[in-house]
Amino acid sequence: MKIYLCGMIGSGKTTIGTRLARILNLDFFDLDREMDRTLGYSFHRLVKEKGWLAFRELEYSISKHFAQLEDALICLGGGTVRYEWNMDVLRKTGRFILLTAPVEELVRRVENAQRPRFNAQVGLEEDLRTIWESSKEKYNAAADMVYNTHGKTIDQAVAELKDLIGEKPPNWA
Repeated sequence: MKIYLCGMIGSGKTTIGTRLARILNLDFFDLDREMDRTLGYSFHRLVKEKGWLAFRELEYSISKHFAQLEDALICLGGGTVRYEWNMDVLRKTGRFILLTAPVEELVRRVENAQRPRFNAQVGLEEDLRTIWESSKEKYNAAADMVYNTHGKTIDQAVAELKDLIGEKPPNWA
């Protein structure tokens, strides 16, 4: 079984994914952490020094690696599924769970994080709202299942996702 967690920044991918992988007895991988490990420094620095294109090239390389794995829960980057070249290598290699929450909640969750922004010329809420509105079809098209994390504790989300995954037929993953 291979599960990809996807969604916007702040949707809970890493936090929920870490615990869910442990409960499901799956290896855990996180794209952001894998980038940092590959680079030997923070991907934030990569974006700052070489730009978003360099980031997307590394993301694609790591996505190709993830596609080869088995029995894993993999947290993708916030924008991974927005790029067709990533989906070309990931599609049909696992099941995708889209984690969602209202933009206002995403902002609250990440407002103090020092993460590179797609459009730093506008406020965080406007930036995230623009990304969501322009890309929600891509997120939803990637998803085999959509799970809203709004108002859920981490424990609630993990338990509910475990049950939802368990209810799926064996060929789901």
